[in-house]
Amino acid sequence: MAGGSDWSRPQLLVAFDLYCKLPFGKLHHRNPEIIRWANLIGRTPSALAMKLTNIASLDPKITGSGRRGLRGASAADRAMWGEMNADWSSFAIAARHACESIGGSETISAEDTESETGRPLLPEDMPEMPASFAGDSRRIESFARIGQSFFRRCVLSAYSSKCCISGLSIPSLLVASHISPWKSDPNNRLNPRNGLCLSVLHDKAFDLGLIHLTDNFEVRLTKRSLIRGDDSFAQSGLSTFEGRQIDLPDKFAPDVEFIRKHREVSKARYR
Repeated sequence: MAGGSDWSRPQLLVAFDLYCKLPFGKLHHRNPEIIRWANLIGRTPSALAMKLTNIASLDPKITGSGRRGLRGASAADRAMWGEMNADWSSFAIAARHACESIGGSETISAEDTESETGRPLLPEDMPEMPASFAGDSRRIESFARIGQSFFRRCVLSAYSSKCCISGLSIPSLLVASHISPWKSDPNNRLNPRNGLCLSVLHDKAFDLGLIHLTDNFEVRLTKRSLIRGDDSFAQSGLSTFEGRQIDLPDKFAPDVEFIRKHREVSKARYR
């Protein structure tokens, strides 16, 4: 395939999927994953890496940090960026189908299919299903696993697989935590801007509203009296981080509106 030819929709879906799942620092032509997918879609590793940096130039988090990529995003790139952000669930499924149709595959581990609470997926955790999936339990389960794996990989890659509060970097102890809850916000279940990479401890504390974030992304205890002075673990695991700003991601910055909503609900719960 000629390097200068237009990118097909399946090729673009693969490229955008890679952008979502690879850390920003690994969007280069020497990355084995980029080499593998470039061969599968009939592009050179350099061309695919360039496409990824062009996609990065559309990400406000990237452009806001002064890293503007090659500024070569095409009209098709911009259209797919808008499509992806408008409906993350549909994009995740379309990207998965494109990868499979091209002949590629990825390993979905048990860690990738955990829910935001750190336990295996249960029926009530399932995202909204396309109407055509109704009555097909195997396809419903597959859809849920694809969605949860997509969200986890997007969030962990954005935060370089480190808890944004503690810096913990053991993957099995990290959770792609939803800011706006999974069950109450179907439209943003797979939106990586609705995610934080947290340790299991901080994910649970955040989910319960014991901790929240300010608009400047600083950690706050919602009610200090809940932390006993003689509880050294709670002091070191929670109180120590109060007032510190989380480590912000390289891409897909958390949406402040989600942060505010979580803070309001947390304060109301412990009023």
